Amino acid sequence: MIQEVKITGARVGVLIGKGGATKKILEDRTSTRISVDSKEGIVRVEGDNAPYLLRGVEVIQAINRGFSPERAFMLLDDEDLLLDMIDLSGMTDNPRQLERLRGRIIGKDGRSREQIEHMTDCEISVFGKTVALIGLPDQIKIARNAIDMLLQGLPHDVVYGFLERKRREAKGNVIDYYY
Repeated sequence: MIQEVKITGARVGVLIGKGGATKKILEDRTSTRISVDSKEGIVRVEGDNAPYLLRGVEVIQAINRGFSPERAFMLLDDEDLLLDMIDLSGMTDNPRQLERLRGRIIGKDGRSREQIEHMTDCEISVFGKTVALIGLPDQIKIARNAIDMLLQGLPHDVVYGFLERKRREAKGNVIDYYY
């Protein structure tokens, strides 16, 4: 099987890594062969094991969307983790509006993004015109709702209240085996 992925020029070096180290680790962990055309930004992934190959493509997409290789490799550690993306480009008319939306998600000194990550156990990357999330399906759903609330202009404390409520609900659903 062969899959091709287009990545931005700025992320090619991150994907390859120092001395090709990141690319080599990804190849080893997914039993694939990866070739990178750095001029065109085309990454070609070849392998015989379809699930590994597709997971490798997901890791490449995660790196392309701003995740560090270490955070992107989380996708290889747990098969239940998903990569989800929110495209912000259709929500704005101009670059200033896009920056404002990105700023609402990131927050002052990155605190808003960190708070959403902390309360949902998701990894979040705000890069270019996208917001990318890595997490379990339920976690991603909650993080996505929180991000949508911020994009709609709701105050940050309302969003944090929503996250806290969801967190309490999740804890309430955990069965306590230690009577």
